[in-house]
Amino acid sequence: MESPAKRAKTAGDAEIQEFLDSVNSQYEKLHLEFEAQFWGTKMALQEPEGSYSTVKLSTTKEAMEAFLRRPDLLQRSKELLATGKASETQQRVLECFVKALGCYQMSDPAAVELRHECTVTEDDLGEKRNTMKLGFRDATAGGEFVEQSSVGLRTTLKTAPQPEVRRAAWEGLRSIGTFILSNGFVELVKHRNAMARKLGYEDFYDYKVTQAEGFGKARLFEILDTLLHGSQKIFDDARSAFQTEKGETALEAWNVGFLMAGDVELRQDAYFPFEKSVENWGRSFSKMGIRYQGATMTLDLFDRKGKYSNAFCHWPQPAWRKPSGDWQPSVTNFTSLADPSAVGSGKTALTTLMHEAGHAAHFANIDQPSPLFSQERAPTSVAYAENQSMFLDSLVKDAAWRVRYARNRKGEPLPWELHEAEVRATHKYQVFLLRSMLSVPYFEKALYELPEDQITAEAIQALADKVETEVQGELAARPLLSVPHIISDESSCYYHGYVLAEMSVFQTRKFFLRQGPIVDNPNIGKTLTQAYWQPGNSAMFLDLVENLTGEPLTGAAWIEALEEDLEVKLAREKIEYDQAMTQMGSAAASASPSADGSEAADVNLDMRIVIKDGDFVIADSDKDGTFLNTCKTFEGFVRSRFLKDKDV
Repeated sequence: MESPAKRAKTAGDAEIQEFLDSVNSQYEKLHLEFEAQFWGTKMALQEPEGSYSTVKLSTTKEAMEAFLRRPDLLQRSKELLATGKASETQQRVLECFVKALGCYQMSDPAAVELRHECTVTEDDLGEKRNTMKLGFRDATAGGEFVEQSSVGLRTTLKTAPQPEVRRAAWEGLRSIGTFILSNGFVELVKHRNAMARKLGYEDFYDYKVTQAEGFGKARLFEILDTLLHGSQKIFDDARSAFQTEKGETALEAWNVGFLMAGDVELRQDAYFPFEKSVENWGRSFSKMGIRYQGATMTLDLFDRKGKYSNAFCHWPQPAWRKPSGDWQPSVTNFTSLADPSAVGSGKTALTTLMHEAGHAAHFANIDQPSPLFSQERAPTSVAYAENQSMFLDSLVKDAAWRVRYARNRKGEPLPWELHEAEVRATHKYQVFLLRSMLSVPYFEKALYELPEDQITAEAIQALADKVETEVQGELAARPLLSVPHIISDESSCYYHGYVLAEMSVFQTRKFFLRQGPIVDNPNIGKTLTQAYWQPGNSAMFLDLVENLTGEPLTGAAWIEALEEDLEVKLAREKIEYDQAMTQMGSAAASASPSADGSEAADVNLDMRIVIKDGDFVIADSDKDGTFLNTCKTFEGFVRSRFLKDKDV
């Protein structure tokens, strides 16, 4: 006969599991409904008719957050933990619930109402921003208005040979700030701060960073200050050298990017054909042993009017391990803003693919017993999320990677001379990127610290200009008020994550390179999966980095890379380039290369890929049969739509 203690233990476990199942299923449903609206509105989808709207976006988001802030769910999670009856797995899920639900608690009804005001104001501003007429007056074409997205304007800044055109494009980017300041951003900042202070935080930035990273704003900026001050001399020397080398006006916002690249961007363009970007990402990840665990991934890659002006990756269906042991694969949506006819679009698109597909790989591999471990909002660390994507997009600059994947339409690899020219043109000025990244969190910190009576359009614009000048030395090539992250709730007070992640990228790369090459190394995917991806938000970002690399996270590896002697760097990368050429030659002799020089074997990513342009389906691996067949369909679409008048 079963003992009372054993019956109590069994009953307790069943009771706990019933609660866990209920929370998991309810959250999963609400998450899916919100993400459907997020994707539909950001992509300006029209089908099915009437399915997507900012009203529905606000409603579904508020429903999801209302569920997450239910105090009874948090209290019940704590009570069940205290019983001591939970199995090890159940305890982990309950601890996750306590952590996640705790991020959304708002006992003050006034805070809930302010949260509602934030959502409505943000969605209204976002809709207006998506339909903003953006572009510049082209003085070389009689003042004709050239309509371009923010991505197009930044491309013009980097590639247009006429300084007056570049300046006009920069002024087009500046106009975004004027637009958002007169269409709700001022009110949004006030609502956000009022809500955060109702909840007991110093301000909205303190609220966001505490929820996501587990430490407050003060600790964050102690870390960032070390980079800001530690890079100051390198930055000052680089600015002086750049002006001496390039001329008196070189540091003007509309000149820096173009003069840094010179004609290298144009000369490299042929080696990054846009239509090959999906294939090259897939081949690279597959060779590194990265798998998506049965995920379905939808890619919307082309820039178009009305589409959200920043690349992102979201998961309407989080990956997780069900109580039965069955695996729930992720469903991923990610987007970029490519114009295949523009110079530099192929390189930008490939880098974006590597970045967003890195996000997708990370979240597809989170193997935990609740979807709350694998959703991208708090308590998931921003730095943790961005570390994965930025590590993988960093490969596009590697000499060894370029031998294999930066190839022109004849299959010829990017010549060493072009890679060397880029390194010579940009290496000593890489600190400019660090300072550009730092300027966003320093601006948002100062923005949310403004006294309420000083939060005006004029004051915010003046503050943005002040931070740009103090951190970047001049008004920025990418004006702070044009950065889309500052509008969206998901990405506001977020940019510090890129900085912390970049610190981790350099530290992680250093760790791997001590052991051998990164490019096409199948152990990289396996190691990333086990060390960084599978835990999800069950572990702290700083702990994950230290556990893998053996060292606490610091900016030392990043600063070390900035200080590396140019000739030493070139000598090291020439060895890597030559070794990759030799390996490619050996592989070509033993394999059957395709017509363009790439290997013919199909790509194994363990996923379904769907490529779309808005509502239109371009390619689908379920119909095309294999990943490479899907790439061929995509390539044919790009050629017929964008390249038919070009000699390709």
